[in-house]
Amino acid sequence: MNTPTSYFSLLIGSFLALSGVGGSGVSQLAHAEAGPGSGTDYKLPQIQGLEDPNTFVPADNPLTAKKVELGRLLFFDKRLSKNDTIACASCHLPGNGFTDGKAVSTGINGLKGGRSAPPSFNRVFSKAQFWDGRAETLEEQSIGPFVSPVEHGFNNHDEMIVKMKKIPGYRKLFQEVFGREIVIEDVGKAIASFQRTKLSGNSAVDKFDVGGDEKALSESAKRGLELFRGKARCTRCHSGFNFTDEKFHNLGIGWDTNTVDLGRYMVTKNPEDIGAFKTPTLREIGRTAPYMHDGRFKTLEDVVKFYNQGGIKNPHQDNTIIPLELTEQEQQDVVALLKSLNGEGWQQVTGPKTFPK
Repeated sequence: MNTPTSYFSLLIGSFLALSGVGGSGVSQLAHAEAGPGSGTDYKLPQIQGLEDPNTFVPADNPLTAKKVELGRLLFFDKRLSKNDTIACASCHLPGNGFTDGKAVSTGINGLKGGRSAPPSFNRVFSKAQFWDGRAETLEEQSIGPFVSPVEHGFNNHDEMIVKMKKIPGYRKLFQEVFGREIVIEDVGKAIASFQRTKLSGNSAVDKFDVGGDEKALSESAKRGLELFRGKARCTRCHSGFNFTDEKFHNLGIGWDTNTVDLGRYMVTKNPEDIGAFKTPTLREIGRTAPYMHDGRFKTLEDVVKFYNQGGIKNPHQDNTIIPLELTEQEQQDVVALLKSLNGEGWQQVTGPKTFPK
């Protein structure tokens, strides 16, 4: 078996070689620099349209190349489920924009979850995690699914750590990165570090709106951008450089059925949060169908039509959701704009070819 240093050297070399993002929208490639302590300082790329992601990395979990690579191993390793069948990447597939393309995800033993797997890029910018915001940090989110009976299937984190400690390779790697035996907090720190390297920016919208490239958008998408900021009222929730207000809203999803998901209310117990879900980023929205927390809409056309009709009325619906009276052409223009938010910064991520033994 390889020593930890040689194992990491091989993996980090290939990972860093892929970590740069092409195109004129990048002012700084991801790279590792010599730094104090174990590992190396790892810098995220600055991509056109995004704020500097390095300023969003928490001080208590700084990025290092070795920690990021350990997180990548953990993210793709199916042994981190009770029966060796489910990895984080099972529901967040790199080829699908880090979603699984399903209305609701399938976990251990073929069990179905109740919500769609949200894309996991640009999480470095996000605050509360999950559709209902029940995890306050990305570190907390990263370990939550392991103890879900319908996801990774462990009864508790202790059971998972016992299993991991039976893999000598992981025990050595955790010693090298964290200087101690495997604990669940460090599993969360490693996976969160890897997740922070998955970015999306430099879309056609960024090239047009930030870079001043008049040819980056079609005429339809240009009209859609004007509608997005005006008549279509999209920026009331999908605001800022990451196209989300990081808040929770009730659109009426599920109120046309007999199985309403109470959403944010189950976390806060605040009646105002009944049926409210977090505003997702619109970046890569053209690649991450189906849409909404229950995956009910297969196309962006369906989504825009839903908003145009004013959602689904219910006693707790957000007062910003009203009928928009968009024409058919205007709806098509908004869709053209949304499809222009596909960018770059995550496509280089691939699964490891080997795992610690």
